[in-house]
Amino acid sequence: MSNPCYPALYQINTRVWLTKLSRVLGRSATLDDVPDAELDRLAGLGFDWVWLLSVWQTGPAAQAISRANPEWRREFAETLSDLKDEDIAGSGFAIQSYTVHRDLGGAAALARLRQRLQQRGLKLMLDFVPNHMAPDHPWVDAHPDYFVHGNETDLARSPHNYCRVQTKTGPLLLAYGRDPYFDGWPDTLQLNYGNLELQQAMIGELERIAGQCDGVRCDMAMLVLPDVFERTWGIRADLFWPKATETVRREHPHFKFMAEVYWDLEWTMQQQGFDYAYDKQMYDRLRDAHARPVREHLHAGLDYQDKLARFLENHDESRTAATFTPGMHEAAAIITFLSPGLRFFHEGQFEGRRKRISPHLVRAPEEPVDAPSQGFYEKLLAVLRQPVFRDGTWNLLRCLPAWEGNWTSDCVIAWSWQRDDGERRLIAVNYAGNQSQCYVPIPFPDLSGRTVRLKDIMASASFDRDGEDLISRGLYLDLPPWSYHVFEMTAS
Repeated sequence: MSNPCYPALYQINTRVWLTKLSRVLGRSATLDDVPDAELDRLAGLGFDWVWLLSVWQTGPAAQAISRANPEWRREFAETLSDLKDEDIAGSGFAIQSYTVHRDLGGAAALARLRQRLQQRGLKLMLDFVPNHMAPDHPWVDAHPDYFVHGNETDLARSPHNYCRVQTKTGPLLLAYGRDPYFDGWPDTLQLNYGNLELQQAMIGELERIAGQCDGVRCDMAMLVLPDVFERTWGIRADLFWPKATETVRREHPHFKFMAEVYWDLEWTMQQQGFDYAYDKQMYDRLRDAHARPVREHLHAGLDYQDKLARFLENHDESRTAATFTPGMHEAAAIITFLSPGLRFFHEGQFEGRRKRISPHLVRAPEEPVDAPSQGFYEKLLAVLRQPVFRDGTWNLLRCLPAWEGNWTSDCVIAWSWQRDDGERRLIAVNYAGNQSQCYVPIPFPDLSGRTVRLKDIMASASFDRDGEDLISRGLYLDLPPWSYHVFEMTAS
Protein backbone atom coordinates (compact mmCIF):
# COMPACT_ATOMS: atom_id res chain seq x y z
CA MET A 1 0.00 0.00 0.00
CA SER A 2 1.27 3.47 -0.84
CA ASN A 3 1.43 6.01 1.97
CA PRO A 4 1.29 9.46 0.38
CA CYS A 5 1.95 12.53 2.50
CA TYR A 6 -1.45 13.88 1.47
CA PRO A 7 -3.99 11.04 1.13
CA ALA A 8 -7.63 11.19 0.03
CA LEU A 9 -10.58 9.77 2.00
CA TYR A 10 -14.12 8.96 0.87
CA GLN A 11 -16.94 8.77 3.42
CA ILE A 12 -19.82 6.36 2.75
CA ASN A 13 -23.04 6.01 4.76
CA THR A 14 -22.93 2.21 4.98
CA ARG A 15 -26.59 1.61 5.79
CA VAL A 16 -27.82 3.92 3.01
CA TRP A 17 -25.36 2.27 0.60
CA LEU A 18 -26.70 -1.19 1.39
CA THR A 19 -30.35 -0.08 1.29
CA LYS A 20 -29.81 1.11 -2.28
CA LEU A 21 -28.02 -2.14 -3.15
CA SER A 22 -30.86 -4.16 -1.57
CA ARG A 23 -33.33 -2.55 -3.97
CA VAL A 24 -31.16 -3.53 -6.92
CA LEU A 25 -30.76 -7.12 -5.68
CA GLY A 26 -34.38 -7.53 -4.54
CA ARG A 27 -33.22 -8.79 -1.13
CA SER A 28 -31.37 -7.56 1.96
CA ALA A 29 -27.76 -6.77 1.02
CA THR A 30 -24.78 -7.22 3.32
CA LEU A 31 -21.18 -6.05 3.04
CA ASP A 32 -20.45 -9.20 1.04
CA ASP A 33 -22.74 -7.88 -1.71
CA VAL A 34 -20.76 -4.69 -2.33
CA PRO A 35 -19.57 -5.20 -5.93
CA ASP A 36 -15.88 -5.43 -6.72
CA ALA A 37 -16.55 -2.96 -9.53
CA GLU A 38 -17.53 -0.31 -6.96
CA LEU A 39 -14.30 -0.86 -5.02
CA ASP A 40 -12.35 -0.72 -8.30
CA ARG A 41 -14.05 2.60 -9.06
CA LEU A 42 -13.06 4.13 -5.71
CA ALA A 43 -9.47 2.96 -6.09
CA GLY A 44 -9.40 4.26 -9.66
CA LEU A 45 -10.55 7.70 -8.52
CA GLY A 46 -7.40 7.90 -6.40
CA PHE A 47 -8.73 7.33 -2.90
CA ASP A 48 -6.50 5.91 -0.17
CA TRP A 49 -9.16 5.58 2.53
CA VAL A 50 -12.80 4.52 2.68
CA TRP A 51 -14.65 5.57 5.83
CA LEU A 52 -17.70 3.37 6.41
CA LEU A 53 -20.10 5.28 8.62
CA SER A 54 -22.35 3.36 11.04
CA VAL A 55 -21.23 -0.26 10.92
CA TRP A 56 -21.61 -1.01 14.65
CA GLN A 57 -24.53 -2.77 16.33
CA THR A 58 -27.38 -0.48 17.31
CA GLY A 59 -30.36 -1.51 19.41
CA PRO A 60 -34.12 -1.13 19.81
CA ALA A 61 -33.93 1.44 22.63
CA ALA A 62 -32.24 4.17 20.58
CA GLN A 63 -34.30 3.27 17.52
CA ALA A 64 -37.57 3.73 19.43
CA ILE A 65 -36.38 7.16 20.66
CA SER A 66 -35.44 8.21 17.12
CA ARG A 67 -38.82 7.17 15.75
CA ALA A 68 -40.75 8.89 18.54
CA ASN A 69 -38.86 12.21 18.70
CA PRO A 70 -41.14 14.77 16.94
CA GLU A 71 -38.35 17.27 16.20
CA TRP A 72 -36.18 14.60 14.62
CA ARG A 73 -39.09 13.19 12.63
CA ARG A 74 -39.75 16.62 11.13
CA GLU A 75 -36.13 16.71 9.96
CA PHE A 76 -36.36 13.17 8.57
CA ALA A 77 -39.58 14.02 6.68
CA GLU A 78 -37.86 17.02 5.07
CA THR A 79 -35.27 14.58 3.70
CA LEU A 80 -37.72 11.81 2.74
CA SER A 81 -41.16 13.02 1.70
CA ASP A 82 -42.42 9.41 1.85
CA LEU A 83 -40.82 8.69 5.26
CA LYS A 84 -41.65 5.32 6.83
CA ASP A 85 -40.71 3.94 10.24
CA GLU A 86 -38.40 1.38 8.66
CA ASP A 87 -36.33 4.24 7.22
CA ILE A 88 -35.42 5.25 10.80
CA ALA A 89 -32.95 2.72 12.18
CA GLY A 90 -31.69 4.92 15.00
CA SER A 91 -28.46 6.88 15.07
CA GLY A 92 -25.29 5.06 14.10
CA PHE A 93 -23.69 6.97 17.01
CA ALA A 94 -26.00 5.39 19.62
CA ILE A 95 -23.93 2.22 19.79
CA GLN A 96 -25.22 -0.83 21.63
CA SER A 97 -22.07 -2.87 20.99
CA TYR A 98 -18.78 -2.43 19.10
CA THR A 99 -19.55 -5.51 17.02
CA VAL A 100 -20.40 -5.28 13.33
CA HIS A 101 -24.16 -4.97 12.91
CA ARG A 102 -25.79 -8.32 12.20
CA ASP A 103 -27.81 -6.78 9.34
CA LEU A 104 -24.53 -5.87 7.59
CA GLY A 105 -23.27 -9.44 7.75
CA GLY A 106 -21.35 -9.26 11.02
CA ALA A 107 -17.60 -9.24 11.63
CA ALA A 108 -16.85 -11.89 9.01
CA ALA A 109 -18.42 -9.85 6.21
CA LEU A 110 -16.51 -6.74 7.29
CA ALA A 111 -13.25 -8.71 7.35
CA ARG A 112 -13.89 -9.96 3.81
CA LEU A 113 -14.69 -6.45 2.60
CA ARG A 114 -11.55 -5.11 4.25
CA GLN A 115 -9.51 -7.75 2.46
CA ARG A 116 -11.04 -6.72 -0.86
CA LEU A 117 -10.23 -3.08 -0.09
CA GLN A 118 -6.64 -4.00 0.78
CA GLN A 119 -6.24 -5.81 -2.54
CA ARG A 120 -6.94 -2.46 -4.20
CA GLY A 121 -4.64 -0.42 -1.96
CA LEU A 122 -7.55 1.00 0.04
CA LYS A 123 -7.54 1.40 3.81
CA LEU A 124 -10.64 1.14 5.99
CA MET A 125 -11.75 3.72 8.56
CA LEU A 126 -14.57 3.09 11.07
CA ASP A 127 -16.30 5.08 13.82
CA PHE A 128 -15.34 5.37 17.46
CA VAL A 129 -17.74 7.29 19.72
CA PRO A 130 -15.89 8.05 22.97
CA ASN A 131 -18.47 10.23 24.70
CA HIS A 132 -21.56 8.04 25.05
CA MET A 133 -23.32 4.71 24.51
CA ALA A 134 -26.85 3.61 23.61
CA PRO A 135 -29.34 3.28 26.53
CA ASP A 136 -29.40 -0.52 26.10
CA HIS A 137 -25.62 -1.02 26.13
CA PRO A 138 -24.74 -4.00 28.41
CA TRP A 139 -22.60 -1.73 30.62
CA VAL A 140 -25.74 -0.01 31.93
CA ASP A 141 -26.51 -3.23 33.85
CA ALA A 142 -22.99 -4.59 34.32
CA HIS A 143 -21.11 -1.35 35.07
CA PRO A 144 -23.49 1.48 35.95
CA ASP A 145 -20.50 3.32 37.49
CA TYR A 146 -19.17 3.78 33.92
CA PHE A 147 -21.89 6.42 33.37
CA VAL A 148 -22.51 9.92 34.70
CA HIS A 149 -25.23 9.87 37.35
CA GLY A 150 -27.63 12.61 38.35
CA ASN A 151 -30.12 13.22 41.14
CA GLU A 152 -33.71 14.46 41.41
CA THR A 153 -32.53 18.07 41.54
CA ASP A 154 -30.55 17.61 38.29
CA LEU A 155 -33.60 16.07 36.60
CA ALA A 156 -35.93 18.84 37.79
CA ARG A 157 -33.53 21.61 36.79
CA SER A 158 -32.39 20.06 33.50
CA PRO A 159 -34.93 17.49 32.21
CA HIS A 160 -33.34 17.62 28.72
CA ASN A 161 -30.07 16.29 30.13
CA TYR A 162 -31.11 13.47 32.51
CA CYS A 163 -33.43 10.47 32.48
CA ARG A 164 -34.62 7.58 34.63
CA VAL A 165 -33.23 4.21 33.58
CA GLN A 166 -34.43 0.84 34.82
CA THR A 167 -31.49 -1.56 35.36
CA LYS A 168 -31.13 -5.07 36.76
CA THR A 169 -29.99 -3.58 40.06
CA GLY A 170 -32.86 -1.07 40.21
CA PRO A 171 -33.74 2.39 38.85
CA LEU A 172 -31.02 4.96 38.19
CA LEU A 173 -30.89 8.60 37.18
CA LEU A 174 -28.36 8.93 34.37
CA ALA A 175 -27.19 11.75 32.15
CA TYR A 176 -27.73 11.90 28.40
CA GLY A 177 -24.61 12.21 26.30
CA ARG A 178 -24.06 15.84 25.33
CA ASP A 179 -21.65 18.63 24.61
CA PRO A 180 -21.57 21.67 26.93
CA TYR A 181 -23.41 24.00 24.54
CA PHE A 182 -26.53 21.97 23.69
CA ASP A 183 -29.18 19.79 25.30
CA GLY A 184 -28.34 16.11 25.61
CA TRP A 185 -28.85 13.49 22.92
CA PRO A 186 -31.81 11.52 24.36
CA ASP A 187 -30.86 8.29 22.55
CA THR A 188 -27.54 8.08 24.43
CA LEU A 189 -26.10 7.89 27.95
CA GLN A 190 -23.01 9.84 29.02
CA LEU A 191 -19.84 7.93 29.86
CA ASN A 192 -17.89 9.04 32.95
CA TYR A 193 -14.25 9.77 32.09
CA GLY A 194 -13.60 10.55 35.75
CA ASN A 195 -13.69 6.75 36.23
CA LEU A 196 -10.31 5.22 35.29
CA GLU A 197 -11.92 1.80 34.87
CA LEU A 198 -14.20 3.28 32.20
CA GLN A 199 -11.18 4.76 30.45
CA GLN A 200 -9.49 1.34 30.40
CA ALA A 201 -12.67 -0.29 29.14
CA MET A 202 -12.87 2.21 26.27
CA ILE A 203 -9.22 1.60 25.42
CA GLY A 204 -10.11 -2.10 25.30
CA GLU A 205 -12.90 -1.33 22.83
CA LEU A 206 -10.45 0.66 20.70
CA GLU A 207 -7.98 -2.24 20.69
CA ARG A 208 -10.71 -4.59 19.42
CA ILE A 209 -11.75 -2.08 16.75
CA ALA A 210 -8.12 -1.67 15.66
CA GLY A 211 -8.01 -5.34 14.76
CA GLN A 212 -10.81 -4.80 12.24
CA CYS A 213 -9.74 -1.63 10.37
CA ASP A 214 -6.84 0.71 9.64
CA GLY A 215 -8.09 3.83 11.42
CA VAL A 216 -10.93 5.43 13.34
CA ARG A 217 -12.79 8.71 13.06
CA CYS A 218 -13.46 9.72 16.66
CA ASP A 219 -16.82 11.40 17.12
CA MET A 220 -16.70 14.74 19.03
CA ALA A 221 -13.24 13.76 20.25
CA MET A 222 -12.71 16.94 22.28
CA LEU A 223 -15.59 16.16 24.67
CA VAL A 224 -13.40 13.81 26.73
CA LEU A 225 -10.52 16.28 27.13
CA PRO A 226 -10.14 16.82 30.90
CA ASP A 227 -10.94 20.54 30.89
CA VAL A 228 -13.93 20.15 28.55
CA PHE A 229 -15.27 17.17 30.52
CA GLU A 230 -14.94 19.01 33.85
CA ARG A 231 -16.60 22.13 32.42
CA THR A 232 -19.52 20.01 31.18
CA TRP A 233 -20.00 17.72 34.15
CA GLY A 234 -18.06 19.14 37.12
CA ILE A 235 -16.09 15.88 37.25
CA ARG A 236 -12.28 15.77 37.11
CA ALA A 237 -10.85 13.38 34.55
CA ASP A 238 -7.38 12.14 33.59
CA LEU A 239 -6.03 12.50 30.06
CA PHE A 240 -7.51 9.78 27.86
CA TRP A 241 -6.26 10.24 24.31
CA PRO A 242 -2.47 9.93 24.82
CA LYS A 243 -3.00 6.64 26.68
CA ALA A 244 -5.49 5.36 24.12
CA THR A 245 -3.47 6.20 21.01
CA GLU A 246 -0.21 4.87 22.48
CA THR A 247 -1.83 1.61 23.62
CA VAL A 248 -3.39 0.93 20.22
CA ARG A 249 -0.18 1.76 18.34
CA ARG A 250 1.87 -0.68 20.39
CA GLU A 251 -0.06 -3.48 18.69
CA HIS A 252 -0.94 -1.62 15.46
CA PRO A 253 1.88 0.87 14.78
CA HIS A 254 0.38 2.24 11.55
CA PHE A 255 -3.14 2.71 12.89
CA LYS A 256 -4.55 6.21 12.24
CA PHE A 257 -6.73 8.42 14.43
CA MET A 258 -8.88 11.23 13.00
CA ALA A 259 -10.61 13.65 15.40
CA GLU A 260 -13.89 15.38 14.84
CA VAL A 261 -13.00 18.53 16.78
CA TYR A 262 -14.18 22.12 17.12
CA TRP A 263 -13.59 25.17 19.37
CA ASP A 264 -9.97 25.81 18.20
CA LEU A 265 -8.82 22.53 19.78
CA GLU A 266 -7.33 21.03 16.58
CA TRP A 267 -3.71 21.51 17.69
CA THR A 268 -4.52 20.07 21.13
CA MET A 269 -5.88 16.88 19.54
CA GLN A 270 -2.83 16.58 17.27
CA GLN A 271 -0.56 16.88 20.32
CA GLN A 272 -2.50 14.12 22.10
CA GLY A 273 -1.87 11.51 19.42
CA PHE A 274 -4.23 12.26 16.54
CA ASP A 275 -2.93 11.91 12.99
CA TYR A 276 -5.66 14.20 11.66
CA ALA A 277 -8.10 16.75 13.06
CA TYR A 278 -11.13 18.23 11.30
CA ASP A 279 -10.37 21.63 9.77
CA LYS A 280 -13.73 23.22 10.52
CA GLN A 281 -12.05 26.64 10.66
CA MET A 282 -11.14 26.49 6.97
CA TYR A 283 -14.65 25.33 6.10
CA ASP A 284 -16.27 28.15 8.09
CA ARG A 285 -13.99 30.77 6.53
CA LEU A 286 -14.78 29.51 3.04
CA ARG A 287 -18.50 29.66 3.82
CA ASP A 288 -18.06 33.27 4.95
CA ALA A 289 -16.76 34.02 1.43
CA HIS A 290 -13.82 36.29 2.33
CA ALA A 291 -10.38 35.48 0.94
CA ARG A 292 -8.20 37.12 3.59
CA PRO A 293 -9.25 34.92 6.56
CA VAL A 294 -8.74 31.84 4.36
CA ARG A 295 -5.27 33.00 3.34
CA GLU A 296 -4.39 33.82 6.97
CA HIS A 297 -5.46 30.29 7.91
CA LEU A 298 -3.04 28.94 5.29
CA HIS A 299 -0.13 30.82 6.92
CA ALA A 300 -0.04 28.19 9.70
CA GLY A 301 2.99 25.89 9.88
CA LEU A 302 2.98 22.67 7.90
CA ASP A 303 3.49 20.70 11.13
CA TYR A 304 -0.12 21.74 11.82
CA GLN A 305 -1.61 21.90 8.32
CA ASP A 306 -0.31 18.48 7.26
CA LYS A 307 -2.45 16.93 10.02
CA LEU A 308 -5.72 18.65 9.14
CA ALA A 309 -8.64 16.85 7.49
CA ARG A 310 -9.99 19.28 4.90
CA PHE A 311 -13.58 18.97 3.71
CA LEU A 312 -16.48 20.83 2.13
CA GLU A 313 -19.17 18.52 3.46
CA ASN A 314 -19.72 15.46 5.64
CA HIS A 315 -22.70 13.82 7.32
CA ASP A 316 -22.91 16.65 9.89
CA GLU A 317 -22.67 19.63 7.53
CA SER A 318 -25.20 20.73 4.96
CA ARG A 319 -24.50 19.64 1.40
CA THR A 320 -21.99 21.77 -0.52
CA ALA A 321 -24.36 22.15 -3.48
CA ALA A 322 -27.02 23.57 -1.14
CA THR A 323 -24.56 25.86 0.68
CA PHE A 324 -22.33 27.38 -2.01
CA THR A 325 -23.22 28.84 -5.40
CA PRO A 326 -21.75 26.71 -8.23
CA GLY A 327 -18.85 29.11 -8.94
CA MET A 328 -18.07 29.57 -5.27
CA HIS A 329 -18.29 25.79 -4.77
CA GLU A 330 -15.57 25.15 -7.38
CA ALA A 331 -13.32 27.90 -6.02
CA ALA A 332 -13.73 26.57 -2.45
CA ALA A 333 -12.99 23.02 -3.62
CA ILE A 334 -9.77 24.09 -5.36
CA ILE A 335 -8.60 25.78 -2.13
CA THR A 336 -9.72 22.92 0.13
CA PHE A 337 -8.43 19.93 -1.79
CA LEU A 338 -5.27 21.35 -3.39
CA SER A 339 -4.00 22.49 0.01
CA PRO A 340 -1.91 20.27 2.32
CA GLY A 341 -3.61 17.79 4.66
CA LEU A 342 -6.01 14.86 4.31
CA ARG A 343 -8.46 15.42 1.42
CA PHE A 344 -11.84 14.36 2.82
CA PHE A 345 -14.76 13.81 0.40
CA HIS A 346 -18.33 12.75 1.11
CA GLU A 347 -20.62 10.38 -0.79
CA GLY A 348 -22.95 12.42 -3.00
CA GLN A 349 -20.67 15.46 -3.09
CA PHE A 350 -19.47 14.78 -6.64
CA GLU A 351 -23.00 14.35 -7.97
CA GLY A 352 -24.17 17.65 -6.48
CA ARG A 353 -26.63 16.11 -4.02
CA ARG A 354 -28.48 18.79 -2.04
CA LYS A 355 -30.20 16.91 0.81
CA ARG A 356 -28.25 16.04 3.93
CA ILE A 357 -29.03 12.54 5.23
CA SER A 358 -29.30 12.17 9.00
CA PRO A 359 -27.24 9.34 10.57
CA HIS A 360 -30.58 8.06 11.94
CA LEU A 361 -31.83 7.23 8.42
CA VAL A 362 -31.01 4.23 6.26
CA ARG A 363 -32.48 5.53 2.99
CA ALA A 364 -31.55 8.46 0.78
CA PRO A 365 -33.95 10.47 -1.36
CA GLU A 366 -33.82 10.18 -5.13
CA GLU A 367 -31.95 13.19 -6.49
CA PRO A 368 -30.79 13.99 -10.02
CA VAL A 369 -27.08 14.07 -10.77
CA ASP A 370 -25.74 17.56 -11.39
CA ALA A 371 -23.64 17.06 -14.54
CA PRO A 372 -21.45 20.21 -14.16
CA SER A 373 -20.58 19.26 -10.59
CA GLN A 374 -19.75 15.70 -11.61
CA GLY A 375 -17.59 16.94 -14.49
CA PHE A 376 -15.73 19.36 -12.23
CA TYR A 377 -14.92 16.67 -9.65
CA GLU A 378 -13.79 14.22 -12.34
CA LYS A 379 -11.21 16.80 -13.44
CA LEU A 380 -10.24 17.71 -9.88
CA LEU A 381 -9.74 14.07 -8.83
CA ALA A 382 -7.59 13.47 -11.93
CA VAL A 383 -5.43 16.42 -10.89
CA LEU A 384 -5.22 15.12 -7.31
CA ARG A 385 -3.90 11.78 -8.55
CA GLN A 386 -0.74 13.55 -9.80
CA PRO A 387 2.21 12.72 -7.52
CA VAL A 388 3.14 16.38 -7.04
CA PHE A 389 -0.11 16.94 -5.08
CA ARG A 390 0.27 13.75 -3.03
CA ASP A 391 3.94 13.96 -2.08
CA GLY A 392 5.13 17.38 -3.19
CA THR A 393 6.20 20.49 -1.28
CA TRP A 394 3.56 23.19 -0.80
CA ASN A 395 4.28 26.92 -0.54
CA LEU A 396 1.89 29.85 -0.03
CA LEU A 397 2.70 32.73 -2.41
CA ARG A 398 2.30 36.51 -2.16
CA CYS A 399 -0.32 38.36 -4.22
CA LEU A 400 0.80 41.95 -4.89
CA PRO A 401 -1.39 44.84 -6.10
CA ALA A 402 -1.36 45.19 -9.88
CA TRP A 403 -1.25 48.98 -9.47
CA GLU A 404 -1.38 51.46 -6.63
CA GLY A 405 -4.74 51.25 -4.90
CA ASN A 406 -5.56 47.84 -6.47
CA TRP A 407 -7.40 46.41 -3.43
CA THR A 408 -8.66 43.35 -5.31
CA SER A 409 -5.24 41.70 -4.99
CA ASP A 410 -6.38 40.86 -1.46
CA CYS A 411 -9.12 38.66 -2.97
CA VAL A 412 -6.64 36.25 -4.61
CA ILE A 413 -5.03 33.25 -2.90
CA ALA A 414 -2.05 31.66 -4.66
CA TRP A 415 0.28 28.79 -3.87
CA SER A 416 2.68 26.35 -5.51
CA TRP A 417 3.51 22.66 -5.38
CA GLN A 418 6.82 21.18 -6.49
CA ARG A 419 8.73 17.92 -6.43
CA ASP A 420 12.42 17.10 -6.60
CA ASP A 421 11.88 15.65 -10.09
CA GLY A 422 11.08 19.13 -11.39
CA GLU A 423 7.29 18.84 -11.41
CA ARG A 424 5.72 22.20 -10.57
CA ARG A 425 2.18 23.50 -10.21
CA LEU A 426 0.91 27.01 -9.56
CA ILE A 427 -2.64 27.56 -8.28
CA ALA A 428 -4.44 30.90 -8.04
CA VAL A 429 -8.04 31.45 -6.92
CA ASN A 430 -10.06 34.67 -6.94
CA TYR A 431 -12.16 33.95 -3.86
CA ALA A 432 -14.54 36.86 -4.33
CA GLY A 433 -17.64 37.89 -6.23
CA ASN A 434 -15.74 40.66 -8.03
CA GLN A 435 -13.09 40.76 -10.77
CA SER A 436 -9.61 40.74 -9.21
CA GLN A 437 -6.09 41.51 -10.40
CA CYS A 438 -2.65 40.93 -8.91
CA TYR A 439 0.96 39.98 -9.54
CA VAL A 440 2.21 36.69 -8.08
CA PRO A 441 6.05 36.58 -7.80
CA ILE A 442 7.24 33.06 -8.65
CA PRO A 443 9.87 31.74 -6.17
CA PHE A 444 11.81 29.53 -8.63
CA PRO A 445 15.17 31.24 -9.41
CA ASP A 446 16.16 28.58 -11.96
CA LEU A 447 13.48 29.96 -14.32
CA SER A 448 15.67 33.00 -15.04
CA GLY A 449 16.55 33.27 -18.75
CA ARG A 450 13.99 30.62 -19.74
CA THR A 451 10.58 30.59 -21.34
CA VAL A 452 7.92 29.23 -19.01
CA ARG A 453 4.79 27.55 -20.29
CA LEU A 454 1.75 27.76 -17.99
CA LYS A 455 -0.86 25.18 -18.95
CA ASP A 456 -4.16 25.20 -17.02
CA ILE A 457 -4.88 21.54 -16.26
CA MET A 458 -8.45 22.30 -15.10
CA ALA A 459 -9.20 24.14 -18.36
CA SER A 460 -7.73 24.54 -21.86
CA ALA A 461 -5.77 27.79 -21.47
CA SER A 462 -2.02 27.89 -22.06
CA PHE A 463 0.41 30.82 -21.81
CA ASP A 464 4.12 31.40 -22.42
CA ARG A 465 5.89 33.86 -20.11
CA ASP A 466 9.44 35.12 -19.59
CA GLY A 467 11.00 33.43 -16.57
CA GLU A 468 12.95 36.50 -15.43
CA ASP A 469 9.76 38.57 -15.47
CA LEU A 470 7.88 35.92 -13.45
CA ILE A 471 10.57 36.05 -10.76
CA SER A 472 11.08 39.83 -10.57
CA ARG A 473 7.66 41.33 -11.27
CA GLY A 474 5.45 38.25 -10.96
CA LEU A 475 2.75 36.54 -12.96
CA TYR A 476 0.00 39.02 -13.80
CA LEU A 477 -3.50 37.67 -13.19
CA ASP A 478 -6.87 39.19 -14.05
CA LEU A 479 -9.51 36.82 -12.74
CA PRO A 480 -13.33 36.89 -13.04
CA PRO A 481 -15.41 36.29 -9.87
CA TRP A 482 -14.80 32.89 -8.23
CA SER A 483 -12.43 31.81 -11.01
CA TYR A 484 -9.15 29.92 -10.69
CA HIS A 485 -6.14 28.52 -12.52
CA VAL A 486 -4.30 25.28 -11.81
CA PHE A 487 -1.15 25.69 -13.89
CA GLU A 488 1.34 23.03 -14.84
CA MET A 489 4.68 24.89 -15.18
CA THR A 490 7.37 23.76 -17.60
CA ALA A 491 10.47 25.71 -18.67
CA SER A 492 12.51 25.59 -21.88
